[in-house]
Amino acid sequence: MAISAEDPIRVLIVDDIAETRENLRKLLQFEADIKVVGAARTGEEGIRLANETSPDVVLMDINMPDMDGITATVALLEDVPFAQIIILSVQSDADYMRRAMQAGARDFIPKPPSGDELISTIRMVSVKARDQRKKMTAPFHPDAPEGGVVPGVGVLDIKGKLLAAYSAKGGVGVTTLVTNIAIGLHSESTPTVLVDTNLQFGDLSVFLNMQVKTSIVDLALYVDEINDELVDEALMRHESGLRVLAAPPRPELADEITSDHVRKILQYLKRRFAYVIVDTSSTMDDTTLAVLDSADLLMTVATPDIPAIKDARLLFDLLTVLDFPLERVIFVLNKMDRRTGITAEAVAENLKCTVDGSIPAEERVVATSINRGEPLLLTDTNRSPAKNILELLGTIRRRLLKIEESEAEYSKSQTGRLTAR
Repeated sequence: MAISAEDPIRVLIVDDIAETRENLRKLLQFEADIKVVGAARTGEEGIRLANETSPDVVLMDINMPDMDGITATVALLEDVPFAQIIILSVQSDADYMRRAMQAGARDFIPKPPSGDELISTIRMVSVKARDQRKKMTAPFHPDAPEGGVVPGVGVLDIKGKLLAAYSAKGGVGVTTLVTNIAIGLHSESTPTVLVDTNLQFGDLSVFLNMQVKTSIVDLALYVDEINDELVDEALMRHESGLRVLAAPPRPELADEITSDHVRKILQYLKRRFAYVIVDTSSTMDDTTLAVLDSADLLMTVATPDIPAIKDARLLFDLLTVLDFPLERVIFVLNKMDRRTGITAEAVAENLKCTVDGSIPAEERVVATSINRGEPLLLTDTNRSPAKNILELLGTIRRRLLKIEESEAEYSKSQTGRLTAR
Protein backbone atom coordinates (compact mmCIF):
# COMPACT_ATOMS: atom_id res chain seq x y z
CA MET A 1 0.00 0.00 0.00
CA ALA A 2 1.48 3.32 -1.01
CA ILE A 3 1.46 5.69 1.97
CA SER A 4 3.87 8.59 2.02
CA ALA A 5 6.31 9.19 4.85
CA GLU A 6 4.55 12.53 5.41
CA ASP A 7 1.30 10.70 6.16
CA PRO A 8 2.34 7.45 7.87
CA ILE A 9 0.14 4.86 9.52
CA ARG A 10 -0.19 5.85 13.18
CA VAL A 11 0.34 2.88 15.52
CA LEU A 12 -0.22 2.70 19.27
CA ILE A 13 1.25 -0.19 21.30
CA VAL A 14 -0.54 -1.34 24.47
CA ASP A 15 1.31 -4.03 26.45
CA ASP A 16 2.27 -4.35 30.12
CA ILE A 17 5.69 -5.91 29.36
CA ALA A 18 8.43 -3.38 28.59
CA GLU A 19 10.46 -5.87 26.55
CA THR A 20 7.47 -6.61 24.31
CA ARG A 21 6.80 -2.92 23.73
CA GLU A 22 10.43 -2.38 22.77
CA ASN A 23 10.50 -5.41 20.45
CA LEU A 24 7.39 -4.18 18.65
CA ARG A 25 8.98 -0.74 18.24
CA LYS A 26 12.07 -2.34 16.73
CA LEU A 27 9.98 -4.39 14.31
CA LEU A 28 8.29 -1.23 13.02
CA GLN A 29 10.99 1.43 13.21
CA PHE A 30 12.44 0.83 9.76
CA GLU A 31 9.08 1.00 7.94
CA ALA A 32 8.84 4.44 6.34
CA ASP A 33 5.04 4.30 6.12
CA ILE A 34 4.50 3.36 9.80
CA LYS A 35 4.95 5.59 12.84
CA VAL A 36 4.64 4.44 16.46
CA VAL A 37 2.83 7.33 18.15
CA GLY A 38 2.83 5.91 21.67
CA ALA A 39 3.30 2.92 23.95
CA ALA A 40 1.11 2.22 26.97
CA ARG A 41 1.72 -0.11 29.92
CA THR A 42 -1.92 -0.59 30.90
CA GLY A 43 -5.35 -0.66 29.34
CA GLU A 44 -6.36 2.63 30.96
CA GLU A 45 -3.17 4.32 29.77
CA GLY A 46 -3.82 2.91 26.29
CA ILE A 47 -7.29 4.46 26.20
CA ARG A 48 -5.90 7.81 27.31
CA LEU A 49 -3.10 7.75 24.74
CA ALA A 50 -5.53 6.74 22.00
CA ASN A 51 -7.57 9.87 22.74
CA GLU A 52 -4.41 11.99 22.59
CA THR A 53 -2.76 10.45 19.53
CA SER A 54 -5.72 9.26 17.35
CA PRO A 55 -4.00 6.08 16.12
CA ASP A 56 -5.02 4.27 12.94
CA VAL A 57 -3.98 0.92 14.42
CA VAL A 58 -3.65 -0.31 18.01
CA LEU A 59 -1.55 -3.35 18.90
CA MET A 60 -3.36 -4.59 22.01
CA ASP A 61 -2.12 -7.22 24.46
CA ILE A 62 -4.95 -9.42 25.68
CA ASN A 63 -3.63 -10.02 29.22
CA MET A 64 -2.89 -6.95 31.32
CA PRO A 65 -3.12 -6.49 35.11
CA ASP A 66 -5.59 -3.60 35.32
CA MET A 67 -7.84 -4.27 32.35
CA ASP A 68 -7.78 -7.12 29.83
CA GLY A 69 -7.35 -6.31 26.15
CA ILE A 70 -10.93 -7.17 25.25
CA THR A 71 -12.38 -4.74 27.81
CA ALA A 72 -9.85 -2.11 26.74
CA THR A 73 -10.81 -2.64 23.09
CA VAL A 74 -14.48 -1.96 23.79
CA ALA A 75 -13.69 1.19 25.79
CA LEU A 76 -11.11 2.50 23.31
CA LEU A 77 -13.45 2.10 20.33
CA GLU A 78 -16.10 4.17 22.10
CA ASP A 79 -13.66 7.11 22.11
CA VAL A 80 -11.75 6.43 18.88
CA PRO A 81 -14.19 4.44 16.71
CA PHE A 82 -12.06 4.49 13.55
CA ALA A 83 -9.07 2.80 15.25
CA GLN A 84 -8.39 -0.76 14.12
CA ILE A 85 -7.44 -3.12 16.94
CA ILE A 86 -5.02 -6.02 16.42
CA ILE A 87 -5.05 -8.34 19.43
CA LEU A 88 -1.72 -9.93 20.40
CA SER A 89 -1.66 -12.92 22.73
CA VAL A 90 0.52 -15.88 23.69
CA GLN A 91 -2.73 -17.83 24.01
CA SER A 92 -4.30 -19.19 20.83
CA ASP A 93 -7.51 -20.05 22.68
CA ALA A 94 -10.44 -20.01 20.26
CA ASP A 95 -12.75 -18.41 22.83
CA TYR A 96 -10.35 -15.48 23.19
CA MET A 97 -10.37 -15.07 19.40
CA ARG A 98 -14.16 -15.08 19.23
CA ARG A 99 -14.53 -12.61 22.13
CA ALA A 100 -11.90 -10.32 20.64
CA MET A 101 -13.68 -10.20 17.28
CA GLN A 102 -17.04 -9.57 18.94
CA ALA A 103 -15.48 -6.71 20.91
CA GLY A 104 -14.53 -5.05 17.63
CA ALA A 105 -10.95 -6.25 17.07
CA ARG A 106 -9.96 -6.55 13.41
CA ASP A 107 -7.40 -9.35 13.76
CA PHE A 108 -5.82 -11.73 16.27
CA ILE A 109 -2.09 -12.54 16.02
CA PRO A 110 -0.22 -14.95 18.32
CA LYS A 111 2.87 -13.75 20.20
CA PRO A 112 5.60 -13.32 19.26
CA PRO A 113 4.42 -12.05 15.86
CA SER A 114 6.61 -12.40 12.80
CA GLY A 115 7.69 -9.07 11.38
CA ASP A 116 6.22 -9.73 7.94
CA GLU A 117 2.82 -10.84 9.28
CA LEU A 118 2.56 -7.93 11.71
CA ILE A 119 3.54 -5.27 9.17
CA SER A 120 1.30 -6.61 6.40
CA THR A 121 -1.66 -6.81 8.82
CA ILE A 122 -1.07 -3.24 10.02
CA ARG A 123 -1.04 -2.01 6.44
CA MET A 124 -4.20 -3.91 5.53
CA VAL A 125 -6.31 -2.76 8.50
CA SER A 126 -5.09 0.84 8.21
CA VAL A 127 -7.08 1.17 4.98
CA LYS A 128 -10.31 0.72 6.96
CA ALA A 129 -9.13 3.17 9.64
CA ARG A 130 -8.48 5.93 7.15
CA ASP A 131 -11.70 5.28 5.28
CA GLN A 132 -13.73 5.50 8.50
CA ARG A 133 -11.86 8.59 9.66
CA LYS A 134 -12.68 10.36 6.38
CA LYS A 135 -16.36 9.45 6.65
CA MET A 136 -16.52 10.76 10.22
CA THR A 137 -14.95 14.06 9.24
CA ALA A 138 -16.83 14.47 5.95
CA PRO A 139 -19.25 17.42 6.08
CA PHE A 140 -22.94 16.63 6.23
CA HIS A 141 -24.80 17.67 3.10
CA PRO A 142 -28.57 18.09 3.46
CA ASP A 143 -29.14 17.50 -0.26
CA ALA A 144 -27.45 14.11 -0.29
CA PRO A 145 -29.74 11.28 -1.41
CA GLU A 146 -30.19 8.49 1.11
CA GLY A 147 -27.07 6.34 0.82
CA GLY A 148 -25.94 8.47 -2.09
CA VAL A 149 -23.18 10.81 -3.15
CA VAL A 150 -23.05 14.56 -3.50
CA PRO A 151 -20.41 15.83 -5.94
CA GLY A 152 -17.43 17.24 -4.05
CA VAL A 153 -18.57 15.83 -0.72
CA GLY A 154 -18.00 12.09 -1.00
CA VAL A 155 -19.77 8.86 -0.13
CA LEU A 156 -21.92 9.13 2.98
CA ASP A 157 -22.82 5.45 3.39
CA ILE A 158 -21.17 2.14 4.22
CA LYS A 159 -19.42 0.35 1.38
CA GLY A 160 -19.89 -3.17 2.68
CA LYS A 161 -18.37 -6.38 1.42
CA LEU A 162 -20.43 -9.35 0.25
CA LEU A 163 -19.33 -12.94 0.89
CA ALA A 164 -21.25 -15.53 -1.11
CA ALA A 165 -21.22 -19.20 -0.09
CA TYR A 166 -21.79 -21.84 -2.76
CA SER A 167 -21.25 -25.49 -3.52
CA ALA A 168 -22.11 -27.30 -6.72
CA LYS A 169 -23.05 -30.32 -4.60
CA GLY A 170 -25.64 -30.22 -1.85
CA GLY A 171 -25.15 -31.66 1.60
CA VAL A 172 -21.54 -30.55 2.07
CA GLY A 173 -22.26 -28.24 5.02
CA VAL A 174 -22.39 -24.81 3.40
CA THR A 175 -25.22 -23.54 5.60
CA THR A 176 -23.49 -24.71 8.79
CA LEU A 177 -20.34 -22.84 7.84
CA VAL A 178 -22.07 -19.70 6.62
CA THR A 179 -24.19 -19.25 9.76
CA ASN A 180 -21.10 -19.54 11.97
CA ILE A 181 -19.07 -17.19 9.78
CA ALA A 182 -21.83 -14.57 9.93
CA ILE A 183 -21.97 -14.91 13.72
CA GLY A 184 -18.20 -14.50 13.88
CA LEU A 185 -18.07 -11.45 11.61
CA HIS A 186 -20.88 -9.57 13.32
CA SER A 187 -19.96 -6.96 15.92
CA GLU A 188 -21.01 -3.44 16.84
CA SER A 189 -18.29 -2.02 14.59
CA THR A 190 -18.99 -4.49 11.74
CA PRO A 191 -22.77 -4.95 11.56
CA THR A 192 -23.56 -8.05 9.50
CA VAL A 193 -26.61 -9.39 7.69
CA LEU A 194 -27.12 -13.01 6.65
CA VAL A 195 -29.21 -13.57 3.52
CA ASP A 196 -30.83 -16.82 2.34
CA THR A 197 -31.14 -16.98 -1.46
CA ASN A 198 -32.01 -20.67 -1.53
CA LEU A 199 -35.48 -19.40 -2.32
CA GLN A 200 -37.40 -22.68 -2.35
CA PHE A 201 -35.80 -24.67 0.46
CA GLY A 202 -33.63 -22.28 2.45
CA ASP A 203 -32.80 -23.39 6.00
CA LEU A 204 -30.91 -20.49 7.57
CA SER A 205 -33.76 -19.75 9.97
CA VAL A 206 -33.76 -23.37 11.17
CA PHE A 207 -30.00 -23.34 11.77
CA LEU A 208 -30.49 -20.24 13.93
CA ASN A 209 -33.66 -21.46 15.68
CA MET A 210 -35.72 -18.59 14.32
CA GLN A 211 -39.33 -18.66 13.27
CA VAL A 212 -39.84 -17.00 9.87
CA LYS A 213 -42.15 -14.04 10.31
CA THR A 214 -40.76 -11.90 7.50
CA SER A 215 -38.64 -12.88 4.51
CA ILE A 216 -37.02 -11.76 1.29
CA VAL A 217 -40.51 -11.76 -0.29
CA ASP A 218 -41.40 -8.72 1.82
CA LEU A 219 -38.57 -6.77 0.19
CA ALA A 220 -39.01 -8.14 -3.33
CA LEU A 221 -42.58 -6.84 -3.45
CA TYR A 222 -41.34 -3.28 -2.97
CA VAL A 223 -37.83 -3.53 -4.40
CA ASP A 224 -38.18 -0.37 -6.50
CA GLU A 225 -39.19 1.59 -3.39
CA ILE A 226 -36.68 -0.01 -1.03
CA ASN A 227 -35.62 2.12 1.93
CA ASP A 228 -34.27 1.70 5.46
CA GLU A 229 -37.71 1.34 6.99
CA LEU A 230 -38.69 -1.52 4.66
CA VAL A 231 -35.35 -3.25 5.25
CA ASP A 232 -35.66 -3.00 9.03
CA GLU A 233 -39.16 -4.46 8.90
CA ALA A 234 -38.08 -7.38 6.67
CA LEU A 235 -34.94 -8.34 8.59
CA MET A 236 -35.21 -10.63 11.59
CA ARG A 237 -32.86 -10.16 14.54
CA HIS A 238 -30.98 -13.11 16.03
CA GLU A 239 -30.17 -13.13 19.75
CA SER A 240 -26.51 -12.44 18.84
CA GLY A 241 -27.53 -9.18 17.15
CA LEU A 242 -27.00 -10.61 13.67
CA ARG A 243 -29.69 -9.54 11.19
CA VAL A 244 -31.22 -12.23 8.98
CA LEU A 245 -33.13 -12.03 5.70
CA ALA A 246 -34.86 -15.39 5.51
CA ALA A 247 -35.95 -17.42 2.51
CA PRO A 248 -39.69 -17.49 1.70
CA PRO A 249 -41.68 -19.57 4.20
CA ARG A 250 -43.21 -21.65 1.38
CA PRO A 251 -41.50 -22.96 -1.80
CA GLU A 252 -44.11 -21.60 -4.21
CA LEU A 253 -43.40 -18.03 -3.05
CA ALA A 254 -39.99 -18.27 -4.70
CA ASP A 255 -41.73 -17.65 -8.03
CA GLU A 256 -42.43 -14.08 -6.92
CA ILE A 257 -38.71 -13.26 -6.69
CA THR A 258 -36.57 -12.56 -9.75
CA SER A 259 -32.81 -12.37 -10.08
CA ASP A 260 -33.16 -8.61 -10.55
CA HIS A 261 -34.96 -8.39 -7.20
CA VAL A 262 -32.10 -10.25 -5.53
CA ARG A 263 -29.46 -8.07 -7.16
CA LYS A 264 -31.13 -4.82 -6.06
CA ILE A 265 -31.69 -6.07 -2.51
CA LEU A 266 -28.07 -7.15 -2.10
CA GLN A 267 -26.73 -3.86 -3.44
CA TYR A 268 -28.87 -1.96 -0.97
CA LEU A 269 -27.76 -4.16 1.94
CA LYS A 270 -24.12 -3.51 1.04
CA ARG A 271 -24.78 0.16 1.72
CA ARG A 272 -26.29 -0.64 5.11
CA PHE A 273 -23.97 -3.32 6.52
CA ALA A 274 -20.24 -3.87 6.81
CA TYR A 275 -20.69 -7.50 5.78
CA VAL A 276 -23.42 -9.17 3.72
CA ILE A 277 -23.18 -12.98 3.93
CA VAL A 278 -25.24 -14.90 1.37
CA ASP A 279 -26.17 -18.58 1.41
CA THR A 280 -27.12 -19.92 -2.01
CA SER A 281 -28.72 -23.01 -3.49
CA SER A 282 -26.54 -25.61 -5.22
CA THR A 283 -28.15 -24.71 -8.57
CA MET A 284 -26.25 -22.25 -10.74
CA ASP A 285 -29.41 -20.43 -11.82
CA ASP A 286 -30.13 -16.76 -12.49
CA THR A 287 -30.51 -16.04 -8.78
CA THR A 288 -27.10 -17.52 -7.95
CA LEU A 289 -25.52 -15.64 -10.86
CA ALA A 290 -27.03 -12.42 -9.48
CA VAL A 291 -25.40 -13.17 -6.13
CA LEU A 292 -22.03 -13.78 -7.82
CA ASP A 293 -22.38 -10.48 -9.69
CA SER A 294 -22.59 -8.70 -6.33
CA ALA A 295 -19.98 -10.81 -4.49
CA ASP A 296 -16.62 -9.47 -3.37
CA LEU A 297 -15.54 -12.90 -2.16
CA LEU A 298 -16.83 -16.39 -2.91
CA MET A 299 -16.52 -19.26 -0.46
CA THR A 300 -17.00 -22.61 -2.14
CA VAL A 301 -17.16 -25.83 -0.15
CA ALA A 302 -16.48 -29.48 -0.96
CA THR A 303 -16.15 -32.70 1.01
CA PRO A 304 -13.43 -35.36 0.61
CA ASP A 305 -15.30 -37.62 -1.79
CA ILE A 306 -14.99 -38.10 -5.54
CA PRO A 307 -18.42 -36.65 -6.57
CA ALA A 308 -17.87 -33.45 -4.56
CA ILE A 309 -14.33 -33.01 -5.88
CA LYS A 310 -15.52 -33.58 -9.43
CA ASP A 311 -18.22 -30.93 -8.97
CA ALA A 312 -15.65 -28.54 -7.48
CA ARG A 313 -13.46 -28.95 -10.58
CA LEU A 314 -16.44 -28.17 -12.82
CA LEU A 315 -17.24 -25.12 -10.70
CA PHE A 316 -13.71 -23.71 -11.04
CA ASP A 317 -13.96 -24.21 -14.80
CA LEU A 318 -17.32 -22.40 -14.83
CA LEU A 319 -15.99 -19.50 -12.75
CA THR A 320 -13.24 -19.05 -15.32
CA VAL A 321 -15.84 -18.93 -18.09
CA LEU A 322 -17.84 -16.39 -16.08
CA ASP A 323 -14.70 -14.24 -15.61
CA PHE A 324 -15.03 -14.46 -11.83
CA PRO A 325 -11.53 -13.74 -10.48
CA LEU A 326 -10.18 -16.91 -8.86
CA GLU A 327 -8.09 -14.85 -6.44
CA ARG A 328 -11.40 -13.90 -4.86
CA VAL A 329 -12.36 -17.51 -4.18
CA ILE A 330 -11.92 -19.22 -0.81
CA PHE A 331 -11.95 -23.00 -1.12
CA VAL A 332 -12.93 -24.99 1.96
CA LEU A 333 -12.84 -28.72 2.56
CA ASN A 334 -15.50 -29.72 5.08
CA LYS A 335 -16.08 -32.98 6.97
CA MET A 336 -12.46 -34.05 6.60
CA ASP A 337 -11.87 -37.61 7.80
CA ARG A 338 -8.57 -39.49 7.57
CA ARG A 339 -10.46 -42.71 7.01
CA THR A 340 -11.53 -41.55 3.53
CA GLY A 341 -7.92 -41.66 2.36
CA ILE A 342 -8.33 -38.27 0.65
CA THR A 343 -6.14 -35.50 2.05
CA ALA A 344 -6.32 -31.72 1.59
CA GLU A 345 -2.94 -31.85 -0.18
CA ALA A 346 -4.24 -34.40 -2.67
CA VAL A 347 -7.35 -32.31 -3.41
CA ALA A 348 -5.27 -29.16 -3.85
CA GLU A 349 -2.98 -30.94 -6.30
CA ASN A 350 -5.91 -32.44 -8.20
CA LEU A 351 -7.77 -29.14 -8.55
CA LYS A 352 -4.62 -27.00 -8.95
CA CYS A 353 -5.83 -24.65 -6.23
CA THR A 354 -5.14 -23.74 -2.63
CA VAL A 355 -7.22 -25.23 0.18
CA ASP A 356 -7.91 -22.20 2.37
CA GLY A 357 -9.75 -24.01 5.14
CA SER A 358 -10.08 -27.56 6.41
CA ILE A 359 -12.87 -28.50 8.82
CA PRO A 360 -12.77 -31.96 10.47
CA ALA A 361 -15.74 -34.30 10.48
CA GLU A 362 -17.47 -34.11 13.87
CA GLU A 363 -20.92 -35.37 12.94
CA ARG A 364 -22.29 -35.65 16.47
CA VAL A 365 -21.17 -32.14 17.49
CA VAL A 366 -22.44 -30.55 14.27
CA ALA A 367 -25.76 -32.45 14.31
CA THR A 368 -26.41 -31.32 17.88
CA SER A 369 -25.67 -27.73 16.91
CA ILE A 370 -28.05 -27.88 13.95
CA ASN A 371 -30.86 -29.61 15.82
CA ARG A 372 -30.70 -27.08 18.65
CA GLY A 373 -30.34 -24.12 16.31
CA GLU A 374 -27.22 -23.05 18.21
CA PRO A 375 -24.23 -22.11 15.98
CA LEU A 376 -20.96 -23.64 17.13
CA LEU A 377 -19.33 -20.24 17.65
CA LEU A 378 -21.93 -19.45 20.33
CA THR A 379 -21.22 -22.62 22.31
CA ASP A 380 -17.89 -24.42 22.78
CA THR A 381 -15.18 -22.77 20.70
CA ASN A 382 -12.26 -24.56 22.32
CA ARG A 383 -12.55 -27.75 20.30
CA SER A 384 -13.10 -28.86 16.73
CA PRO A 385 -14.84 -27.98 14.50
CA ALA A 386 -15.55 -24.56 16.05
CA LYS A 387 -11.83 -23.92 16.50
CA ASN A 388 -11.23 -24.68 12.82
CA ILE A 389 -14.10 -22.40 11.78
CA LEU A 390 -12.48 -19.58 13.75
CA GLU A 391 -9.26 -20.15 11.81
CA LEU A 392 -11.26 -20.00 8.58
CA LEU A 393 -12.89 -16.81 9.83
CA GLY A 394 -9.45 -15.25 10.25
CA THR A 395 -8.56 -16.20 6.67
CA ILE A 396 -11.79 -14.63 5.41
CA ARG A 397 -11.15 -11.42 7.33
CA ARG A 398 -7.66 -11.11 5.90
CA ARG A 399 -8.90 -11.71 2.35
CA LEU A 400 -11.63 -9.10 2.77
CA LEU A 401 -9.07 -6.62 4.11
CA LYS A 402 -6.86 -7.24 1.06
CA ILE A 403 -9.83 -6.49 -1.18
CA GLU A 404 -10.49 -3.26 0.71
CA GLU A 405 -6.83 -2.34 0.39
CA SER A 406 -6.71 -2.98 -3.36
CA GLU A 407 -9.93 -1.04 -3.91
CA ALA A 408 -8.61 1.87 -1.90
CA GLU A 409 -5.43 1.89 -3.98
CA TYR A 410 -7.44 1.77 -7.21
CA SER A 411 -9.72 4.59 -6.05
CA LYS A 412 -6.70 6.67 -5.09
CA SER A 413 -5.05 6.11 -8.47
CA GLN A 414 -8.25 7.01 -10.33
CA THR A 415 -8.64 10.18 -8.27
CA GLY A 416 -5.07 11.11 -9.12
CA ARG A 417 -5.70 10.58 -12.82
CA LEU A 418 -8.81 12.76 -12.74
CA THR A 419 -7.02 15.50 -10.81
CA ALA A 420 -4.17 15.46 -13.30
CA ARG A 421 -6.48 16.10 -16.24
